[in-house]
Amino acid sequence: MSEIKVPELAESITEGTISEWLVKKGDKVEKGDAVVELETDKVNVEVNTDYAGVITEIVAQEGDDVEVGDVIATLDENGKAGGSDSDGGEKQAPAESEKSEDDVQTSPEPVKAEKEDKQDDSSDSSQDVIASPAARKRARELGIDLNDVDARDPLGRIRPEDVDSAAKGGNDQKGSKPAKKEEPKTSEKAEFDKPVERVKMSRRRQTIANRLVEVQQEAAMLTTFNEVDMSAIMKLRNERKEVFKEKHGVKLGFMSFFTKAVIGALKEFPLLNAEIQGKEIVKKKFYDIGIAVSTEDGLVVPVVRDADKMDFAGVEKEIGNLGEKAINKELSLDELQGGTFTITNGGTFGSMLSTPILNSPQVGILGMHNIQKRPVVMPDDSIEVRPMMYLAVSYDHRIVDGKEAVQFLVRIKELLEDPYDLLLEG
Repeated sequence: MSEIKVPELAESITEGTISEWLVKKGDKVEKGDAVVELETDKVNVEVNTDYAGVITEIVAQEGDDVEVGDVIATLDENGKAGGSDSDGGEKQAPAESEKSEDDVQTSPEPVKAEKEDKQDDSSDSSQDVIASPAARKRARELGIDLNDVDARDPLGRIRPEDVDSAAKGGNDQKGSKPAKKEEPKTSEKAEFDKPVERVKMSRRRQTIANRLVEVQQEAAMLTTFNEVDMSAIMKLRNERKEVFKEKHGVKLGFMSFFTKAVIGALKEFPLLNAEIQGKEIVKKKFYDIGIAVSTEDGLVVPVVRDADKMDFAGVEKEIGNLGEKAINKELSLDELQGGTFTITNGGTFGSMLSTPILNSPQVGILGMHNIQKRPVVMPDDSIEVRPMMYLAVSYDHRIVDGKEAVQFLVRIKELLEDPYDLLLEG
């Protein structure tokens, strides 16, 4: 019997959530076949089997949190498809199916595990606890109720070491257990007089939520605003869009102008392209610009590498390629890591004004918004109707002063209102 385990995913990713099983018990698989889709903090990845044979047991169910190295399924290299092998798969199937909801298939003592599971079932919220299969198994072995275990994981996920700590009385010594458990129980057990629908947060949505809160707690975040007259860019696009597309095979959009303007401003105000590491400020001499993309599973920020070395066509092609990958869930981890500054465009959804939240550990983010025609007072005091856009730059006040942030945004405005210079420099 062989085990299918969660493989090493990336240096910064140690766990994930079972998103979808691509096989079921009794299915025959070949070496290298994808058997399960795993949702991580950043992307969804497929796990392939290192063996050929028949799936004999699904250990971790869809929605379960698993860590690198966890056994998620077993496989019989000599088995026959359909679960009719000599191991008595047909007889065991009903019992295992019943137990799958409690994640007890891996117990080496079926009778004892069944008794313990019945006791666990008496607790209404025992299965609401977020815990890895290994932690659940450890809790059964030690007779520990997962509701009495404090999780040290920021996402509230219980690990085997948390169970061991509870068994030694470590949780009682913390003194923080009641406060930690009251909030989730209150929200989960809240009753409503009118219909509601409860939907479990995806791992990515949990990660987004936690990181956004962490940024607001750790960074001294402020936002400064300005507005830009888009007349020159729109005129230039209309003049050159046909030739540009014919020559490069891609449309001349707004994002290349904004990306180039941001890079020009970052070169003049390098602290917006830096980050804090301990007691040091790391000023980055490269320009990897993150472009926020909204998907069904939440916001992702793929990175345009060395955007300063690309021309307008190169930027447009790369943004289009990354955006398509994001929508199709084909982004690699490398394409999501290491950006130096981020641009987000709420204007695509009709946003007039917003305060974008920093993408840690970056210290600056530019927010674009909807273009609207507004009356503008010109230098000669005449009034003209111009296509205007509000811009917002959020920054970390720990290393970026207000004066620098304002000047940075003004420089972006100047470059966008005279895009011919951008084309020449780009």
